[in-house]
Amino acid sequence: MAGRRLKDIHKGIICILISASSFAVMNMLVRLSGDVPSLQKSFFRNAVAAVFALVIILKERHETSVDRKNIPLLILRSLLGTVGVVCNFYAVDHLMLSDATMLNKLSPFFTLICSAIFLKEKVSLKEILIVIGAFTGSLFIIKPSFSNADFAVSLIGLLGGLGAGSAYACVRALGKRGEKGPVIVLFFSAFSCLATLPSILFFYSPITAAQTGLLLLAGLFAAFGQFAITAAYSFAPARKISVYDYSQVIFSALLGYIAFAQIPDYLSFIGYFIIILMAVLMFLLQKSLENKMGNQ
Repeated sequence: MAGRRLKDIHKGIICILISASSFAVMNMLVRLSGDVPSLQKSFFRNAVAAVFALVIILKERHETSVDRKNIPLLILRSLLGTVGVVCNFYAVDHLMLSDATMLNKLSPFFTLICSAIFLKEKVSLKEILIVIGAFTGSLFIIKPSFSNADFAVSLIGLLGGLGAGSAYACVRALGKRGEKGPVIVLFFSAFSCLATLPSILFFYSPITAAQTGLLLLAGLFAAFGQFAITAAYSFAPARKISVYDYSQVIFSALLGYIAFAQIPDYLSFIGYFIIILMAVLMFLLQKSLENKMGNQ
């Protein structure tokens, strides 16, 4: 049993790394697509993911029926995920790529909080202090001040992290209930497309062929990332693997420098350091607790 759990954790780590690199490329492509409304970008992103999910379901002949008792949770996961995507895209368009990414990467801490509240997973005082430390680090990135022109945008980016983290807690709960990853992705993607469709129909912004190509490609990488993150949190609890999700910040910083010549200021670097440090401390804390339980 212990060996199986360890293999599942390893699978979760691999999926997290694939997801991190995929989402980093997705954010770069979203930024490169230029002045397109965030809701419109979200539609492209989820339309491609929906097609991929449907193809995988049909190819692998997954059971597509959904347990009725899971429908409210699927809707909640989809609503929260849609809010997370739209807010993240808005932040990516208006902040430095690495700043937007780091604010979104607060999602594992939100996942931990939501898992404690709604899934009744135990949270210790040390874990609470680590979460507080992570949010302290976010202040160095947000730089709360009326003189900071990006303050409001940073708060939207933080809201994106809250939406994503809450959605992943729902994914964890759905995985425990036996819902298949492709079904969860398809439901979310279809829901998000329907939710953003009215804004596109009434406020459509014309885009070029190049922008269309970039957004379709962004949707492709988003599909890779979505399937990978869904699989990761189905394999293992967030507290065991979420630290590896911070590799996306490294990918995003490199891509931001290469594609946009972006260099974060020293306050942002301090924020990155604090948040990643808190993530590492959380990982080490969980590992220590597991070792103690194993020796009892």
